[in-house]
Amino acid sequence: MTFCNSNTGRITELLADRAMLKFSLTIIRHGETQYNRDKLLQGQGVDTPLSGTGLQQAEAVGQYLRELRFNNVFVSNLQRARHTAEIILRHNAHSSGTEMVLDPLLRERGFGIAEGRPKEDLKNMANAAGQSCRDFTPPGGETLEQVRMRFKKFLKVLNQRMVDEHGYSGQSYLAGVEEAAAAPLSGGGPKDRPHTGLPQDGLQGVSVHALVVSHGAYIRVAVRHFVEDLQCSLPPGMRMSQVFSPCPNTGISRFILTLTRDEAGLALSTVRCVFTNRKDHLAKLQDTDK
Repeated sequence: MTFCNSNTGRITELLADRAMLKFSLTIIRHGETQYNRDKLLQGQGVDTPLSGTGLQQAEAVGQYLRELRFNNVFVSNLQRARHTAEIILRHNAHSSGTEMVLDPLLRERGFGIAEGRPKEDLKNMANAAGQSCRDFTPPGGETLEQVRMRFKKFLKVLNQRMVDEHGYSGQSYLAGVEEAAAAPLSGGGPKDRPHTGLPQDGLQGVSVHALVVSHGAYIRVAVRHFVEDLQCSLPPGMRMSQVFSPCPNTGISRFILTLTRDEAGLALSTVRCVFTNRKDHLAKLQDTDK
């Protein structure tokens, strides 16, 4: 990195003093419930347990991720998410003692009067209002902007907690900037490896890992915030239709976040998407259903 002015040394010194923390964020949707199977809206007011298939899905994702060490676990306090997280941790070979933080900020989007009713009813309400189903807010429900603000609040709490508990890596911010500058325009970093469906994809060079278990509509809003608002880099060749597609039950998304500290305080400097909505672990279950 080159600075073209007489204060090059001082600027470089200031940048090098900016500490950084890089951590992975693995986001998982809860397992299937009977309401999911029957295409009924749950939202926040309907708190249903996992179905038999949902339990199998949770077992499958737990087995898939069993060798990853999660330093922190954050979960929606609705039972379908909590039970999914409990099963994941029960299978995990390294995270049995990790605290599971139940956080209402991770709850599903509230759908107001539409909760407990068929999804088709929500589409009909939206059509009657002349809006798309995704953008429509039923009476008593949350707007997409309200859900986005909830996720932003969670992200702020998450980032601060990660720094408080894990500190900074000692790697200078300058080193991180140089690494980013060396990355190709497609968004991949020099340490990237081809993604082959393995649980550790994207984790090279990252030693701190957080797990979040939440809900379908909430996760879509979170991914949009990363990509549209925070200009998250995407893997080469990934289509936007894939990025923003609905997350299947126990679908997995992963992001790498880099936090920096300078005179202005804590900042989220970069976000990189590793993959979204992965469901490799469900292949055997799908084969069984055929």
